[in-house]
Amino acid sequence: MIIHPRHTSVWILLFSIKGSIIPAIWRKVLFTVLISSAVVAAHGTLYLHEVTLTATPFTLWGLTLAIFLAFRNTVAYQRFWEARTLWGELLIVTRNLTRQSLTLLPALSAQERLSLANTPVGFSYVLKDALRGVPPSADAERLLDDAARQETLGKQNPPNALLGLIGRRFAGQARRCGADAIVQVEIDQQLTRLSYVLGGCERIKNTPIPYPYILMLHRIVHIYCFLLPLCLVDSLGWFTPFAVCVLAYTFFGLDALGDQIADPFDTRPNDLPLDAICRGIEISTLELLDRPAPMPRQAHDGVLL
Repeated sequence: MIIHPRHTSVWILLFSIKGSIIPAIWRKVLFTVLISSAVVAAHGTLYLHEVTLTATPFTLWGLTLAIFLAFRNTVAYQRFWEARTLWGELLIVTRNLTRQSLTLLPALSAQERLSLANTPVGFSYVLKDALRGVPPSADAERLLDDAARQETLGKQNPPNALLGLIGRRFAGQARRCGADAIVQVEIDQQLTRLSYVLGGCERIKNTPIPYPYILMLHRIVHIYCFLLPLCLVDSLGWFTPFAVCVLAYTFFGLDALGDQIADPFDTRPNDLPLDAICRGIEISTLELLDRPAPMPRQAHDGVLL
């Protein structure tokens, strides 16, 4: 996630590269500008035949393209926001489980309570690694004991396997502490919410935006931007490359931005800062237990992962 100051100057807003979509699209924009320059130099002729295109079809085409891009980006942002909502729910549930271990299971020792609370925190790290498709991180290894690590070892769905272990441990400790059925149901409801979080994240990860729709948009954007100079060369002359550059930046940028936020669990600058969220969950848990907590993760070069 890009971290930027609340009050930025006009210079930064107009010319800053960091945090913009330019690194992802500059090659396409540059290629389009070179095509525009070649069209202007050739005066819109191809093999001694002048190619003239009127503005009317490009106006209708551009309007339709903008509508399709806006719809796709809206869908992509809905996926991004749903993912952020699910991870906010994970933070709430982890806090609730830790608080319930303090208030509803008073017979637990401090070490038993810490060991019990570490498993939901470790679940967040295991879920983050599974969504990113990477091996278990050092933080997950640090928080999970040997039994928990063995529970997830070799499993196709490590977060789900760990969730089953969390349920057994909380239920076992509740029965050992003599908690009544109502208390056990309250704890199980929080674990059920964890299962919904896991299922929601899996739905977003495993159900991308339909590929034919994305492919059609990519093709139309490229064809539109490559043919645009033939429409503008007669009216704008050598100003055509600049105008095409602005329009190409707009359409290529919207297209690339939709691609980036459609998968919010990746490690690109515009994706969710899952590392920072997991660290925040760990800090909240340890502070509830009155234990020393690590420092929050800081942005590196303006990007928080």
